[in-house]
Amino acid sequence: MNNTVKTDVLIIGAGPSGLATAIHLADLLKAKGIEKQILVVDKGQSVGSHILSGAVIKPQAFRELLPDVNFDEIPFDSRVSSDDMYLLQEKGGSIKMPFHPPYMNNDGNYCASLAEICRFLAAKATEKGVEIYPGFAISDIIYNEKGDVAGAKCIDTGIDHHGNKLENFVEGTRIEAALTIFAEGTRGSLTKKLVAKKNLAQGKNPQIYSLGIKELFSVPEGTIKPGEVYHTMGFPAMNDNVFGGGFIYGLKDNKVALGLVLGLDFVDPTYDVFRAFQIWKTHPFVEKFVKNGRLLEYGAKTLPEGGYYSLIKYYTNNAMIVGDSAGFLVMPALKGIHLAVYSGMSAAKTACDAFVANNFTEEVLKNYEQYIKQSPIYKEMYKCRNFRQGFSKGTLAGIFNFGTQILTGGAGFVGKLSTHDDHSYTKPINETKKPLFKDKSERYPIDKPYNFNKADDVFYSGTHHDEDQIVHLQITADIEYYSKENILKYGAPAQYYCPAEVYELHTDKNTGHQEMRIHAENCVHCKTCDIKEPNGAITWNVPNGGNGPDYKYM
Repeated sequence: MNNTVKTDVLIIGAGPSGLATAIHLADLLKAKGIEKQILVVDKGQSVGSHILSGAVIKPQAFRELLPDVNFDEIPFDSRVSSDDMYLLQEKGGSIKMPFHPPYMNNDGNYCASLAEICRFLAAKATEKGVEIYPGFAISDIIYNEKGDVAGAKCIDTGIDHHGNKLENFVEGTRIEAALTIFAEGTRGSLTKKLVAKKNLAQGKNPQIYSLGIKELFSVPEGTIKPGEVYHTMGFPAMNDNVFGGGFIYGLKDNKVALGLVLGLDFVDPTYDVFRAFQIWKTHPFVEKFVKNGRLLEYGAKTLPEGGYYSLIKYYTNNAMIVGDSAGFLVMPALKGIHLAVYSGMSAAKTACDAFVANNFTEEVLKNYEQYIKQSPIYKEMYKCRNFRQGFSKGTLAGIFNFGTQILTGGAGFVGKLSTHDDHSYTKPINETKKPLFKDKSERYPIDKPYNFNKADDVFYSGTHHDEDQIVHLQITADIEYYSKENILKYGAPAQYYCPAEVYELHTDKNTGHQEMRIHAENCVHCKTCDIKEPNGAITWNVPNGGNGPDYKYM
C-alpha cells in the first residue's frame, strides 16, 4: 500500500499563523495564475480544538488578510468598550491605575474567541481551494538526501503503550512537499527538532515562556458588559516575586473570560500557577465577576515571551516557521495573534517568490526575513526588545529596566539583556527561600464555589487520549538519575507546575521509594513540562491525531 502523499505546500497547524499563510498564499498564487496544492494538517480533532488565547485582538491584520471579506463577517465577539488596569493588594484592596503602561492600550481592539476566529479562517481558506485535514498528528520531519526538509510524517497508530503493534496498526502517512511551513504554536515539537538539527537558535537568547491558565464562565446578566477589559497586576504574583498578571474580559451572551499568565522563570520548585490562579479568583476585585457564575470551559497554554532577541532563524532550505513557533509575540501587551497573521502573510509572500523562481532554498527563502522587517512585527517587537528579560531578576529590577527602555527606545542603559532557559532558574528544594509556595499558599483557602481542583477543571477542557498508544510524555533522563535529581533534589516540581494533574509523585508505603507516575490522559497540551522540568528531563511528543483538549470558545 502506498502510504505517501505529495503536495506543493504542507502547513503543519491550523492556528492563525498557519491559516493566514494558506489564505494569503492562495490569493497570491491565483493573482499570478499559478496553480499549486496547499495542504493544512492539524492535530486537533477539529479546527479550533487546540486553540486557546485570552483574547483581545488588534484587527488591522485581519483587514489586510481578508480584503475581500466584509469586516463585520469576522466573528469577533465585541469591541473593547472600556480598558482598565488594577493593582491588587494582598489584603483585598485594589487600586485603579491612572494610566495604562506603555504599549498596553486596547482602544479599537476586539475581544474574541481565537478558536472561533480560526474556524472562520479555515472556512475562508477552504473557499480558496486550500485542503484542511484536522485529526492528523505529525510526529516526524522528512529530510532528503541533502539533509534538507522534504515534508513530514504522521504518527503511527495502532500501537499499545509498550510500543507493540496491534491488529489495527497503521503506519503514518508520509507527506512530501516542496515547501513545509511549521505553524505548530508555542513550543512546537517538530520546530524544536528542526531548530536543534539546523542550529537555528545560534547566537539567539533562549526562548522564555509564561503559562496562562484560563476559565470561561457564564454569569448573571449585568455582571459585566461585552467589551469590558480589565488587567491586574500585583497579588498574588508580585507577592511571590513572579512575573505576570491577570485578565478579565466581558463577552456577549453573559460570558466572562478570565485568566492568570505567569512567567515560568520562577525559582520555587513547588510553585503552582494553577493554584495561584485559584487564589487570584478569591480576591474581592476578581471574585465579583465569578461568584455567581457557572464554569463553561477550562484550558492552559504557554506563551513565548523572550521577544526580539529570542527570535530564531525562522527559515531553512524548503521550510519556514511562523507564529508562536518562531516566537512572534510582543511584550508587555502580551499580544501575538496579529503578529501570527502578519508572519503567515510574510511567509506566503516568500512562498510565492519561491514558486515563481522554482527555488525553495535559503537563497529565496531569506526574503521572509525582509518581509518580516517590513511588517508591523519588527517595529512592535524591536521597541520592546529588552522588556521581558529585564524582569528575570525580580519585579523591582524589571520596573526599573522598563523605565530605562522607554527613555532609550527599547535599548535600556546596558543594551542587549540575556535570558536563560526557564528550567535553569528552578532551585533545589533545600536551597529555596522558605516558606515554599506549597506551604504559604495554604493560608489562602480556595474553597469557594468558583474554585476548582485540577482534575475537575481538566474535565471542562474536553481532553481525551486513546488508551492504546505510547505515552506521549517521556522522561528522557535515566530513571535512577531522575529519581536522584528531579525527585529528591528538586522535590518533583512536575506535580506542581503541571496545570492538569498529569504528574503524580507516588510513594511506596512499605519501602518509601518515590516514583513519578504519568497520567497522560489528563494532558491539555500546554507544553509546560517540556519547558520547566529541571535538566530538561521531560519531552512532550504528539499523541494520536484528534487527542487532547476540545476547546469550543477558548
